[in-house]
Amino acid sequence: MKIVIAADHGGFELKEHIKSFLAKEHEIIDLGTNSSDSVNYPDYGIKAGEAVASGVANFGIVVCGTGIGIGIAANKVKGIRAALCHNVEYAKLSRQHNNANILSLGGRFLDPKEAEEIVVCWLETPFEGDRHKNRINIIKEYEEK
Repeated sequence: MKIVIAADHGGFELKEHIKSFLAKEHEIIDLGTNSSDSVNYPDYGIKAGEAVASGVANFGIVVCGTGIGIGIAANKVKGIRAALCHNVEYAKLSRQHNNANILSLGGRFLDPKEAEEIVVCWLETPFEGDRHKNRINIIKEYEEK
C-alpha cells in the first residue's frame, strides 16, 4: 500500500517514528517537513491531500502539534476526508463510518506506541458502506457545487 506522510515542525518527530514503523510493510512517500524548524502546517496538509486525491497514494497520514490545523488544511482538498483521531476507537469509526482517507494526529499528545496502535487500526479497518455510503455521497455532491 502507498501511504503519504507529512508533518509540520510540531509533528516532525512523530512523523519520523510512524514512517519508520510503516516502512516495513508499506511504500511510504514522505512529503516533509524534514526537520523541527518552524514551517507552515497548511503547506503540508494540502500537499498530502493533493497526493491522496490524485491517486499518488492510497492513504495519507498528517501530523502537527495538535493534528487540528494540518487536518483542516488537508480537508480543503476536494475528495479528502481527513479525520483527527485521538485513540483507536476514533480511528476505527473514522474508517468504518466516514471512509476517511487521511489520518490526522497530534504530535504533542500521542506517544509513539499510541500512534502505532492508532495507525494500524486505521489502516486495517475497512469502510462499512451501507447507510454510510449515502452520507459520503451527500458530501461529494456538495463538493461539486
